[in-house]
Order: sequence, then C-alpha cells, then structure tokens
Amino acid sequence: MSTNEEKASTTPKTPSDFLKSIRGRPVVVKLNSGVDYRGILACLDGYMNIAMEQTEEYVNGQLKNKYGDAFIRGNNVLYISTTKRTLADGA
Repeated sequence: MSTNEEKASTTPKTPSDFLKSIRGRPVVVKLNSGVDYRGILACLDGYMNIAMEQTEEYVNGQLKNKYGDAFIRGNNVLYISTTKRTLADGA
C-alpha cells in the first residue's frame, strides 16, 4: 500500500464519520424552507436532530435573529455544511 493509499484510508469515509468529525465546529444548516442556521454544532442524533450553540438565523442571506442555543428537528434539514470563516467574520 502506498503512502497516499494509507492516508486515504484514515480519512472519514461515511456521512456518519463526517458528522462526528465536525462536532464542535462552525456549521451551516440549510432547512427545506430555505432558511440557514449558522453556529457551532453541539450534537446530533441518528434522526439528524441538531443542537447548535451561538446560532444565527439567515433568511435570504440576511441576518434575522440570534439565538444562544437552538434545536432543529431532523426532518426539516436539507443539508449540513462546514464553514471556513468564523462567525465573527460574518460567515
């Protein structure tokens, strides 16, 4: 096995591995309604129910509300994405 193959085998491969690896990091959660929630991923379960901290709500790209902690029911989630910018940068 080459070094590149060894490195590839240690990287997260499943969606579950990805979700475990982003816990505690800034994320964007897009809902089926088109609303975005941005904050720190605190935890999630097998139904994609999500708990977030330092949560901000964006509608059409505009900041609408800021919440301390938020809970999002999994059946409303379209996708979860990591963000490279910090929340202070207006990500």
